[in-house]
Amino acid sequence: AEVAILDLDVNNARKIFVDDSSNEKLMIEYCDVLDKEKVEAAMGNVIKRFGRIDVLINGAGGNHPEATTDQLRPFFEISPEAMKFVFNLNMLGTIIPSQVAGKHMAEEGDGSILNISSMCADRPLTRVLAYSAAKAGVSNFTRWLAVHMAQEYSPLIRVNAISPGFFLTEQNRFLLTNPASGNLTARGQSILDHTPMRRFGNPDDLIGAVMWLLSPSASFVSGVVIPIDGGFSAFSGV
Repeated sequence: AEVAILDLDVNNARKIFVDDSSNEKLMIEYCDVLDKEKVEAAMGNVIKRFGRIDVLINGAGGNHPEATTDQLRPFFEISPEAMKFVFNLNMLGTIIPSQVAGKHMAEEGDGSILNISSMCADRPLTRVLAYSAAKAGVSNFTRWLAVHMAQEYSPLIRVNAISPGFFLTEQNRFLLTNPASGNLTARGQSILDHTPMRRFGNPDDLIGAVMWLLSPSASFVSGVVIPIDGGFSAFSGV
């Protein structure tokens, strides 16, 4: 595959992906997913270099500490600004790139869009009200767009999502582990107690489902949200 990484912080992207100019199958491009003109410019550069866009993976998303409740920040004092940040990043950060890449796919009559939802879209988590609501919106948008693209443009355009469970990342490390000791917090331990596989996920756990959804093997799969959560969503707690 020819891969383009679009990132708000290209230097951060280069820490993970080697931006080797001699590698003709890789490019790293600046992009702000909340600015449609910048998304159009970035994807325009991708098309200039690679000729077309066959796949879009909407990877932008995240939470904001000030949109999370705790003893010092009850629900009644969560600021609209913090919630808007989370809603915009997750929802508009998925919709705008889908508009830009989706238009190109509509013209080509083919393509696949993969969104990143979350297990908390269907089972909202305590404390992270804005993130849970925003990811529920991503799941809903995934289903809506799958129908819209197939009916209005081409049945060969598929839209799906994955729904990761708990992955220990920089985004949620402060909630799941103690910064000083590295030990699990009560919340982190509770998550493992409710995860039948008894561990957090790691990025490699996403690869199989992602490759399947993007491949011809899933040619009759559209509008689904696949949980990758170690069984968390299947466990009733009893």
